[in-house]
Amino acid sequence: MGIGEVAALLGVGMAAGTINTVVGSGTLVTFPTLLAFGYTPVVANVTNTVGLVPGSLSGIHGYRAEIAEFRAVGGRRLTRLVLASLLGASIGALLLFLLPAKAFKAIVPALIALALVLIIVQPRLAKRIAARRAARESAGVAEGVPQGWGVLLAVFGSGMYGGYFGAAQGVLLMAILGLTYGDRLQVLNGVKNVLACVVNAIAAVVFITVGALGLGGSQHPSVRWGAALAIAVGALVGGKIGASVGRRLPPRVLRGLIIVVGLVAIGSMVL
Repeated sequence: MGIGEVAALLGVGMAAGTINTVVGSGTLVTFPTLLAFGYTPVVANVTNTVGLVPGSLSGIHGYRAEIAEFRAVGGRRLTRLVLASLLGASIGALLLFLLPAKAFKAIVPALIALALVLIIVQPRLAKRIAARRAARESAGVAEGVPQGWGVLLAVFGSGMYGGYFGAAQGVLLMAILGLTYGDRLQVLNGVKNVLACVVNAIAAVVFITVGALGLGGSQHPSVRWGAALAIAVGALVGGKIGASVGRRLPPRVLRGLIIVVGLVAIGSMVL
């Protein structure tokens, strides 16, 4: 690796760490950069995933107060979300070696577009859901489906997608959490960072293990540790910056950033 490549990866790692903490989709900065330096898509994917894990940890530390607030309402709900993310990420990471890349990538823009629609209508939908739930409770009508299964399945699906590629999983998670919980948007952003970190970390473990054992066949991944380290250092700093900036943003601004990043994600994948 030359000095120019190291400097570039440090810079995009910092940008990705900031974006991931505030919104998500930092992969859309680092992944194309790795491709530009000549890494194959699969190698770029696994290297990028490993490199971004420290930034996720940094973001969690920055949002620790908001995460504690979410847990204070009911600690078990965070545990269940983490377990759903862990299972989904494990399956998604394995799918990288079992499914054709084109088959999965074809549905990604549609998933992101759906998430953006949910983000836009989330405030109005959340109010309707809360009003309907209050009306049912006051009337003594029990829910037909155990509460929580819907969000767990959605988080599982998001984890599976994130384990496979990871771009815009933050957008998906914010849409899911915003429609399910009535917590402040900044609190949900902190929870999003926890779940995204779990997904990235589990996927990184799977990628490293499969690569070390040579189980990837023709898609045998090999982490480029020099590039991963450069991204990791940048992402670690970026995560701190993102937590500082993101926690000060009003809900409308944060929601607007999520929408903008999601649109960019769709454009980069379709064009």
